[in-house]
Amino acid sequence: MNNSAKEVENGRITAASTDSQLDEDLNIMSTLYRFLKACCMMDRRRSSTWWIDFLLSALLFGVSFGELRYVLPEEMQRGSVIGNVAHDLGLEPLELKAHRARVVAEGTSQLCKLDAASGNLLITQRIDREELCAQAIICTLQFQLLLEDPLQAFSLVLDIADINDNSPVFTTREIKLDLVESTVLGRRFPIESAYDPDLGTNSVREYKLSQNDHFALEMSTQINGNSYLELVLKKPLDREVESEHLLEINGIDGGNPVRSGTASIQIRVLDANDNVPVFSQRVYKASVPENSPLGTVIITLNATDLDEDVYGEITYSFSHLSDTMGGVIEIDPQSGEVLVAGVIDYEEESSHELDVQAKDGGGQASHCKLIIDVIDVNDNAPVIEIKSASAKVSEDAKPGTMVALINIYDLDTGSSGRVTCSISDSVSFKLVSEVKNYYMLVTNTMLDRETQPEYNITITATDAGAPSLSSVKVLTIVVSDVNDNPPTFMQKQYNANILENQPVGTFVVKLEAQDADDRANAKILYHIPRDSNSDVWSFLTINSETGELFTSRLFDYEQSVHFQIRVIARDGGQPPLSTTCTVNVFIKDMNDNAPVILYPVQASEFIAEDMVPIEAPRGYLVTKVVAVDADSGHNAWLSYRIIKATRPNLFMADLHTGEIRTLRPFMEEDEPKHTIVVLVTDNGREALSASATVSIMITDGLPVFNELFELTDESQGSDNITLYLIIALSAVSFLFILLISGVLYFKLCRRGYVYRSTTTSLPVFPTAYCSSTLADFSHCGTLLDDRYDPFLTTGSWRGDFRFGSSTDTDTLKKRSAAYQKSTLRRLSAERGSLKVRTGLQHPCYVIK
Repeated sequence: MNNSAKEVENGRITAASTDSQLDEDLNIMSTLYRFLKACCMMDRRRSSTWWIDFLLSALLFGVSFGELRYVLPEEMQRGSVIGNVAHDLGLEPLELKAHRARVVAEGTSQLCKLDAASGNLLITQRIDREELCAQAIICTLQFQLLLEDPLQAFSLVLDIADINDNSPVFTTREIKLDLVESTVLGRRFPIESAYDPDLGTNSVREYKLSQNDHFALEMSTQINGNSYLELVLKKPLDREVESEHLLEINGIDGGNPVRSGTASIQIRVLDANDNVPVFSQRVYKASVPENSPLGTVIITLNATDLDEDVYGEITYSFSHLSDTMGGVIEIDPQSGEVLVAGVIDYEEESSHELDVQAKDGGGQASHCKLIIDVIDVNDNAPVIEIKSASAKVSEDAKPGTMVALINIYDLDTGSSGRVTCSISDSVSFKLVSEVKNYYMLVTNTMLDRETQPEYNITITATDAGAPSLSSVKVLTIVVSDVNDNPPTFMQKQYNANILENQPVGTFVVKLEAQDADDRANAKILYHIPRDSNSDVWSFLTINSETGELFTSRLFDYEQSVHFQIRVIARDGGQPPLSTTCTVNVFIKDMNDNAPVILYPVQASEFIAEDMVPIEAPRGYLVTKVVAVDADSGHNAWLSYRIIKATRPNLFMADLHTGEIRTLRPFMEEDEPKHTIVVLVTDNGREALSASATVSIMITDGLPVFNELFELTDESQGSDNITLYLIIALSAVSFLFILLISGVLYFKLCRRGYVYRSTTTSLPVFPTAYCSSTLADFSHCGTLLDDRYDPFLTTGSWRGDFRFGSSTDTDTLKKRSAAYQKSTLRRLSAERGSLKVRTGLQHPCYVIK
């Protein structure tokens, strides 16, 4: 009998010795597992608060070299507390929240989470040790506990303790054996063992066989230390006495409470088949690359049977296939070839251990062990996980500011699992790694949103396999704005024109400024700064949002034609930035001033009389109406016409100069005194006018001066020549020459020399040009005797008079009165002494 076989008592056996090695390997961990399972089975009827008491007293944890380790039983309820991370790290829960602490799974599902408010580590999903770790002796789950600002990573390890949550199961619920009646006593027949996913004491500990006289159960040990069940013949069989035996086998685990599984054994007694199949090896080893195509032959098993015919025909089968191997590997029952039937993945399981049965036609069977090692190939691309990312980064962020935390890993092993990470060419960002498999994406230079508001960073992870595989992920980073750009006006200086007398609120000009910043930093408000040295700032108002300027008062061109203000544009950033521009406002003239009569002086009590000799010919210059207009440009151009006269058709007024001339010689029936009303009209769009009353006295005995009527002919001749010249030039160069000639003609005909005194009195003719008495500034000299100045008109060679500084209204009144008393007598006496000298380029008169 095998030395490892245990004592058989009443069909019950134990398998303690085979677990001694397991207990030795588990050491303190196994002891803790059994303690946890015992606690779990003590009282299932207790309330859920038992788990809290259990965890506080039974869970162990360790913190060493940046590692937190907790031990917990499987199948805990969702929301159960694993441990208090804050307490174990020596931190307050608020610190965890401030550092944005979180638990990150490494290639597995997120089975737990961190409650930042309390610092407790909570279960979020069902934890099944058998599902996660299969038959592994030690089941650990690896997580990362990440804290930011600064970045810290703690290894979080969960040791999952087994509980007795699975019953032993026989793959074949009905076991059939065909035994020859000549089978010798003590013959052993391997029986498929019960399968229990649990480990240690929770796995199958013993088997029980139903009461019978012929068979017993024993446990045997293979060369690799694994135990298997055998049915031992204790009493000879006699087919004629009993051709069939029905037995029941129970597999019982060592958990508390005890779980068990049952299978039936049907034994047919046959005629003699005295040879069993024999494998060439007790243990077969083979290897296969992962992802091998379907139908790939892994190994061919070989068993022989010395019997002939049906007893020598061998069929192959697997005694037990786990759920993960079902449909992945199959065996040809005739040839013994082990084939690939599904997808073999190294990452799921790197090695498979199978039991193979060879059975002949007589029911005799033997077993061997098949170990298949899966060869890893580079079939997994690296995985890129963004554990933390800021959607926005401020453009004033300093170099080295963390933007994203990236986790890189590869499910492959060896060189295929070594991963390098890089980003697309970008001088603005770089990768920094301080923790294995974790990279921080940080800023490398200062950012400028106005230059580039958004970055698309391509993250590439490449493994070292052959051929290498890579993964790519694009991370979009938006640069948030800071107020680093002041507003900019479209123009540094604006010029605006506005008519005088416009109502308050009249639109002047719209200013426009732009800001390269975004949102509130680009919202611009306009205002006019106050100036303590001037009140010009109050002349205009501005719409703070649109930049439109409006008048806040009435403007008078005659008082001011131009002023300048400053406008400030300020953005809405913190702190705000501003810029200034200058606005030049030019006041345009309107026709708001009527002509003012300077001569003759219009007084209610006295109107100066102008005298004209009765012998004056047609076109004789009698006097001149002098008027001015405070407006400028076209609005100041004056025109003269007679609207009322004592005798019509006797006098005419020059349209442009205001000169009063005779239209015909005087006749005896003409009245000696005439009153003429001259209307002076400006050239504004809405013309304004003033009227001047001219009193003319026709006097006999006054000398007739040729220059006062020859001017008419010369002027007329000059006008005719100019007209001919205009017509001739128009034929050569139509509009252009016509325009030039018109302007020249206009200037020649309209140019006058009127000086204003510093007072608002009558026009004053500077003494620098003449003596203190009335003088005529022709090109030939002056009148030498002031006795004749009362008889001269207020006209010069060009139709303009200039008075000396001593000439005023009183002088004119006195001279007019003196003339009325003695004019006829004095002129009659002196007429003989008057001589006229002619022949010069311009007539000149000399009194002898």
